[in-house]
Amino acid sequence: MPKTEFKFPVGYQNFHKDQLFNYQLNRWYSWGYARYEDMEEAGLKIDNFQDWKNIMIKLAKIALQEERLINAAFYYRAAEFYTFSHDPDKEILYDKFGDLFYNIFQNEGLERFKVPYQDGFLPVIKTSPDGESKGTIILHGGFDSYIEEFYSWMWYFSSQGYEVIGFEGPGQGAARKKYGISLDIEWEKPTAAILNYFNLDNVTLIGISMGGWFCLRAAAFEPRIKKVIAQGHALDYMKIPNILAQKMLIFFIKYFPNFSNKMALNNLKKGDMEAWTTSNLMYITDIKMPLDAMEIAFRMNEENMHPEKIKQDVLLLSGRQDHFIGFKMHKKQVDALINAKSVTDRVFTTEDQAQNHCQVGNTELALETMLEWLK
Repeated sequence: MPKTEFKFPVGYQNFHKDQLFNYQLNRWYSWGYARYEDMEEAGLKIDNFQDWKNIMIKLAKIALQEERLINAAFYYRAAEFYTFSHDPDKEILYDKFGDLFYNIFQNEGLERFKVPYQDGFLPVIKTSPDGESKGTIILHGGFDSYIEEFYSWMWYFSSQGYEVIGFEGPGQGAARKKYGISLDIEWEKPTAAILNYFNLDNVTLIGISMGGWFCLRAAAFEPRIKKVIAQGHALDYMKIPNILAQKMLIFFIKYFPNFSNKMALNNLKKGDMEAWTTSNLMYITDIKMPLDAMEIAFRMNEENMHPEKIKQDVLLLSGRQDHFIGFKMHKKQVDALINAKSVTDRVFTTEDQAQNHCQVGNTELALETMLEWLK
């Protein structure tokens, strides 16, 4: 059966006035999973998280009726994305997404694996080129991504001759939802499990968003990784806010931990972006108190990444107007890779239509940049 071919439309669209929603609408469109008119319609009708969930479910049902199965699958995923972790619909929407996704692509040569890890498994999907392989790419996401989201990326690299293995690590996707494996910043451990399972010793590791930090940390301890591509991450997540905000946060955590936890728990009731982020972090880390969950995020810094141990060829990709990761983080990361075999960096701008987080707006340009560097 022929494989689905993905198109990556160029242009960051004004689907919604609020970047909180606009970025996500652009993400599904930019990655080849959503129709322009559907994202445009959603952008006109969404005012809050409940609207987001209801409208995305409605769009999924319409797409299903019209047998636009890829659209339907990813609209269920979009609905699930901004559904709070305590909402029973979250699991239902996740399962709808997964069932549809694997029904669509299972007949296209997509292979599934469960790699034993701790007391559960790491979910893996694999795509292979039609002819002889030019090499193996291992790919993973970051804070709250699922590996199925990157299927269009995996298809792109496979169509260019690479074997691609995508996996979910601790805290991600089914590793967390189905097997209870919570976030662990020592990413060399799950990476080693994947390398061991597939008996690999010469791979390129791609980490997307916060996965950029994870993959660089893995490279510092895992010599079987020969090339590393990190996209859209921060060297130190504590240093993303401005200095004043950093100092205030440290002050309240140090001197008023109980008060700070109480305030954060109360904020969860608001159902806003801050509440969703905190709730998501607590779920991914499987930690019940907000400050304790934040402690894991604060450990994602230069000291724990160990950039001085990274000796591979490294490609760093950043967006000049990344609304999650301030551009100040880019040079800090470049400068920290003092022992890398080589460091190549690419900063995408508005002229590229790829200035946003993880180059949403021009995904193909980012993928072409990775491919050219690999060659």
